[in-house]
Amino acid sequence: MSKNEITDETCAIYRARGHDNGQECSPMQYCRNCNPGEACFIPDEYYIYQTDEYGPVTGEEAMMQEIYQRGPIACGIAVPESLEEYTGGIYEDLTGDMDIVHDISVVGYGVENGVKYWTVRNSWGTHWGEDGFFRVIRGINNIAIESECSWATVKDTWTEGVTHKTTDEERNDDRNDKVIYDFPQPTFNSNEEFMTASSGCRVPHAFFPEGEVKTSAHAWDVVSEEELPAIVDWRDMNGKNYVSWNKNQHIPRYCGSCWAQGTTSALADRFNIFYDLKTPTPIALDAQVAINCQAGGSCDGGNPGGVYEYARKNGLPHSSCEQYTAYNLVDRMCEDIDICRDCTWPPPEEGDDGLDGCWAVEHKKYYVSEHYGVKGVKQMKAELYKNGPMGCGIHATKNFEENYKGGIYSEHVRFPLINHEISVVGYGIDENGTEYWIGRNSWGTYWGEYGFFKMQMYEDNLGIETNCIAATPSETKVEATPEMFVQ
Repeated sequence: MSKNEITDETCAIYRARGHDNGQECSPMQYCRNCNPGEACFIPDEYYIYQTDEYGPVTGEEAMMQEIYQRGPIACGIAVPESLEEYTGGIYEDLTGDMDIVHDISVVGYGVENGVKYWTVRNSWGTHWGEDGFFRVIRGINNIAIESECSWATVKDTWTEGVTHKTTDEERNDDRNDKVIYDFPQPTFNSNEEFMTASSGCRVPHAFFPEGEVKTSAHAWDVVSEEELPAIVDWRDMNGKNYVSWNKNQHIPRYCGSCWAQGTTSALADRFNIFYDLKTPTPIALDAQVAINCQAGGSCDGGNPGGVYEYARKNGLPHSSCEQYTAYNLVDRMCEDIDICRDCTWPPPEEGDDGLDGCWAVEHKKYYVSEHYGVKGVKQMKAELYKNGPMGCGIHATKNFEENYKGGIYSEHVRFPLINHEISVVGYGIDENGTEYWIGRNSWGTYWGEYGFFKMQMYEDNLGIETNCIAATPSETKVEATPEMFVQ
């Protein structure tokens, strides 16, 4: 990273493949975008990240100094069998295993009941350990954690928005992925009327197949217009950023999953608000599971209302449960292994899906107790202020998709035809008095303003105020009774 550039996961999503089993290093491995029925391509420019200084650090005192002064460090560790079975507490290996075979991030340290420990972030999913973290006894080099660590300082490429400009040589590199992916994608046991959007990736009107569920008062019935602040932005509410990770529905291949992306983004944001960011990391919810389980649609489009209804009845898993593959299940309806899984050594050979080494795992489920519609400026403002982000449909025109780079967008379309789902995370007003919505797209950070956009309020806004949906987070499943459904 000091000598080269690296991108975020909306540019190059994790595919559990490397140069020796199917993912040869190429310009397209740095960043890609895909359109339906075409070979993928490299965006004209994309944001980059780099390190400045870097070096080794070992030993308890030096590690503590580095973490305290400059942040987390990476360390190699041994992995005894008991660590794989860890569920919580301060871990101490008693076998003396010092064979370093795994890398982790040490994010802090502390003391509990007189026992010193390191706070460690693993990469085995949030279903493992303490929400993906573990604590290990500090000061005795247990599992070799104090033997071989490294640090790096970051280079500020974000203040000025430093980007990589793609060259013709990079676009034409023979190593780039030139596969033309089928679209629409094949899918298993699809119901065409319910599963497929007629145009774009979202049905014209979102609906809840079993009906709207709302037992508490609507936000617009308890918050007056006079109470509403001029600006609501959940990326910066009293100095806190509650939004979840950005997404790109179009990689590693084109997938029309906006109906799942906008809803899971908005709901994850609401869980971050619900927990007031007291979870170890911001929550992100799994759009691929919505695709796998046809919870509203498939990669060929769908109904965002089905996602919230699925969340009420089944619960959604964390995004670390299933990697986003942008592909439909074609040989079966979703099973437990398609909702949350873990896998073991060895890495699969090129062309092998590797599922023989995988199994279903227990996981936390994120439920909703209510799901309901929102429409119009008054309702949207009150809902955003009181409860947080929500999913909304828009008419994604070619101009909006290809030419929006920043600022307040407006485009006159006489009869907007809703075909795309986004998440609205707030609203604001500029120095000229123009009010706008703050939207989040699912087309990667290289699109718009780091993946976000501003849309004019009231008119010429691609129908953003006509069909929105929202849901209320719940830690437990709430069985819906007939009287809970809105008549």
